[in-house]
Amino acid sequence: MKQLRTLFILLLSLGLLLAACAEDPTPTPRPINDDEGDAAPTAEIIEVQVTVVITATPGPEIAVESTPTPTPAATDEEPTADLANLPGPPAEIVNDEGGPVGITGEVTYTNPFFNVGVAAPVVILEDQAGFVDRDENYLFPVESQALGQITSDFYTSPFNYSIALPIAPKGGVRDVDNDGEEDIGVQVFAVAYWNNVFGDPFLEERDLGGGGWSTAYASTIISDDPELEREIVGGTFLVYAQDGQQGFPNGFGEDGLLFTEDDPIVTLPQGYTIVNMDTEPFTFDRSRNPVIDLIEPEGAALVDYSDLSYTEAFDALVDQLKNEYAFTEYKGIDWEALRDEFHPRFQVADAAGDEMEYLRALRDFAWQIPDGHISGPFISEDFRAAAIGGIGIAIRELTDGRVLVNFLLEDGPAAEAGMELRTEILAMNGQPISDYLDSTVSYFAPYSTPHSQRLDQLLFATRFPVGTEVEVTFQNPGGSEQTVTLTAVGEV
Repeated sequence: MKQLRTLFILLLSLGLLLAACAEDPTPTPRPINDDEGDAAPTAEIIEVQVTVVITATPGPEIAVESTPTPTPAATDEEPTADLANLPGPPAEIVNDEGGPVGITGEVTYTNPFFNVGVAAPVVILEDQAGFVDRDENYLFPVESQALGQITSDFYTSPFNYSIALPIAPKGGVRDVDNDGEEDIGVQVFAVAYWNNVFGDPFLEERDLGGGGWSTAYASTIISDDPELEREIVGGTFLVYAQDGQQGFPNGFGEDGLLFTEDDPIVTLPQGYTIVNMDTEPFTFDRSRNPVIDLIEPEGAALVDYSDLSYTEAFDALVDQLKNEYAFTEYKGIDWEALRDEFHPRFQVADAAGDEMEYLRALRDFAWQIPDGHISGPFISEDFRAAAIGGIGIAIRELTDGRVLVNFLLEDGPAAEAGMELRTEILAMNGQPISDYLDSTVSYFAPYSTPHSQRLDQLLFATRFPVGTEVEVTFQNPGGSEQTVTLTAVGEV
């Protein structure tokens, strides 16, 4: 400011000096009217304009402002070269609020096993570069995994989640515009649920089952056509473009597959865009806070027969198993024979309105399917009644077919009857021991393999309701054959 004041004083002094040095003005004659004679002369006024130009370098305290260059008005001329060289026409945007900054949604599940054995449930931005490449071993980079927050009770369906989007995501970048030129490309994400079992808060190879991309409980829909295994055929992507010159498919094209050469292409704006693949063409949404719900696939969802009667539900179940169970021929299952065997029991339960009888019929039906991945109702009352009592021994079967005592309860019924460790059991309840074992019911059924079933039959062969009388024929090491009647006592 001091410099400006000094400059102003100098300019003022210079102006006064120039004015003082100017010549006296030449008088201007006063106009003479015809009626006037010669009049006295008057002074003539001369205007003098002085222009002073001073160039000065501003000091550090003098602000210098530049004058902006006016922007030319829009014209109807042809598109510029940059626009003409875009990979496709600009995507038609709905809800253009500048792009997402955060995502919320809910996860609905009906599968009764969904939350069984879950270590740490997580919802993440899932890098879809593996799907773009069709690389089933693709591992999501740790830096790409934007972790969400589960904001309600995970064990109550549906549960809610939220994800704050990173300003600059770190997913795999892929050029998907099929224009034959090398472009920056885009990052493609889905929102997906995972169970984080191993290591730190991020998903690793063991969590991912080797890698790839989600096929369930994600924002995407996977084809149920065996010929299109793991193909994404709908749902929602979140796509990030580094600039406004990157292309992305606007549909699946004639082949019905995404990220293939026949995909129609549009140009995305810079930043995040939500892509809804359930419309034709795709819908591109730039809402600031979109809601994206995760999808339970039909194959994982609970098949609900609760509106049917017991008999109708049983028939519907058998029909479904005939149509969908993959190992019918391999395991030699005759579904119609099983229907005929169990149908009367469901009719009885229906007529009596007896829920427990219905559950027992359904359990026994499930036990007839030789597959350890199948389970029917576990009726704890029946299990306790059948297994709480015993005769004081446990048995094992040798490869030569002999069945020996490998545990003897001190002061138990068998010990009091004279049995010893390594006593051979020859028969129970009048049946040769091998036949008796074959007929023993295991409450841990069904089984995929005979040897697993046999081990549990050996376990349950010596379990009885308390008070049951059991006839046992045995032979101690070096002794003779004996038959005794033992009474089961509580052992639990």
